[in-house]
Amino acid sequence: MPRLVDHDARRRQITNAVRRIIVSGGMEAVTFQTVAAEAGMSIRLVQYYFGTKREFLLATHRSVMEDAGARFMRRWTALGEDASPRTKIHALLTELLPLDEQRREETIVLGTFGWAAVTGQSITAEQTFAAPNALTTIVAGQIARARGTDPSPERDAALVTATIGGLAQGMLQRYGTPDEALDLVDLLLDRILGSTTESPTHQHDPN
Repeated sequence: MPRLVDHDARRRQITNAVRRIIVSGGMEAVTFQTVAAEAGMSIRLVQYYFGTKREFLLATHRSVMEDAGARFMRRWTALGEDASPRTKIHALLTELLPLDEQRREETIVLGTFGWAAVTGQSITAEQTFAAPNALTTIVAGQIARARGTDPSPERDAALVTATIGGLAQGMLQRYGTPDEALDLVDLLLDRILGSTTESPTHQHDPN
């Protein structure tokens, strides 16, 4: 009998290869040739699954977002419904910091896609907006929950989103230690939500 092919696994094999190439060489290093070599398959097979470079770039961006989202949801669910808004925002923000190799890779890849959108390299800005927009919406909901009477927390949520993005990129350049970054997250939340007596939840790998 012919061997069954797991097409989803093949696509994942390709997008994982694209991730590794971006991390090691940037977007300009991504070609059908380099992806095929990194994935251990023929160029023709890569083309079978993704007819254009833009297709496998978008699939790679989507796979990174899905992985990060699934990891976040596991942590979010583990916190339980009774967790405070500050605890939930803290969990979300620390998941976005490159505190381990997996999150470092995701930060590099997503940052590269963001810059590619700015410079017009196959990706449009609109295609990279979904993640920060979703983050801002979640944070705004938790700020509103914490403040109770504040009907418009969106500006503070946007500030949090912008700050954590800059902090994550700074960490890639070794600007500060992980502990210093986590201290800044606590300071940011103090400024947004007010100081708290909650115990710090500094942990480099919450999973």
